Amino acid sequence: MQKGVIAILLLLLCAPVFAAERLIDDFESGRLSGWEEESFVGNTRYTIVPEGEGHCLSAESNATASGFIHEIEYDLHEWPRLAWRWKVGGVLKKGDVRSKETDDYPARVYVIFPHWFPPKTRSINYIWANRLLQGEAIPNTYYDKAIMLAVESGPEKVGQWVSEERNVLDDFRKLFGEEPPEVGAIAIMTDTDNTGGSVTACYDDIRLLQ
Repeated sequence: MQKGVIAILLLLLCAPVFAAERLIDDFESGRLSGWEEESFVGNTRYTIVPEGEGHCLSAESNATASGFIHEIEYDLHEWPRLAWRWKVGGVLKKGDVRSKETDDYPARVYVIFPHWFPPKTRSINYIWANRLLQGEAIPNTYYDKAIMLAVESGPEKVGQWVSEERNVLDDFRKLFGEEPPEVGAIAIMTDTDNTGGSVTACYDDIRLLQ
């Protein structure tokens, strides 16, 4: 009887730990199941490759622009935080978020808030910026309802794995000045079509946190 009570207590103690995290993808399956490619200019080459003791999603862009979208509906009030880790092989010398002609990024992870009327769809793009200062946020030059927020910037951490965690709920309130609608998708993208450059990146351990 005592053992049974202890087992129940242990389960109760462990339950919040399991509930506090929701894995989007760690790429250990070796397949991009649940992801759909979206191409704009050519195709960035995405492959799942060994990395350390696990795997990551490698991106290689040569004057191309394509990304992967993972459709997932959830409430930011329930899952406010997004975590991931990434690594870039370089930044784009000509890249600059402030101009359409240079609107390229070695890496970005973005959260999409769809609307039945597509022009009202909004997104927060967490970017590894080329020049924009870390912490700065500006509307995208092509679509002003997509906000580009520099969580990393410049070449200082090139070649290093960097772990990120953002409170997307807080970011949305700050950037759009209101409560967020339901999330509809999470996406990743490495693109170099505007600058005509080349760059590599890796993405891994994309998770929702409470």
